[in-house]
Amino acid sequence: MSETQEIQQFHVVVNGEEQYSIWAADRALPAGWNLGGLTGTREACLEHIEQVWTDMRPLSVRRHAEAAAR
Repeated sequence: MSETQEIQQFHVVVNGEEQYSIWAADRALPAGWNLGGLTGTREACLEHIEQVWTDMRPLSVRRHAEAAAR
């Protein structure tokens, strides 16, 4: 990579079901998604998601399971 090439930056994004993804930082966020705590390289964002997204079930499924367990 030459010195003049920029490394593409990404945002970690999260939706209302607390599902995570990455999104190019130079693009408008898609509808229903919000910033999720990190902007950086693709690799850094994916590493962050791996650390924070420990339960892959959507929020609604987790809530239903918790209610059924009571």
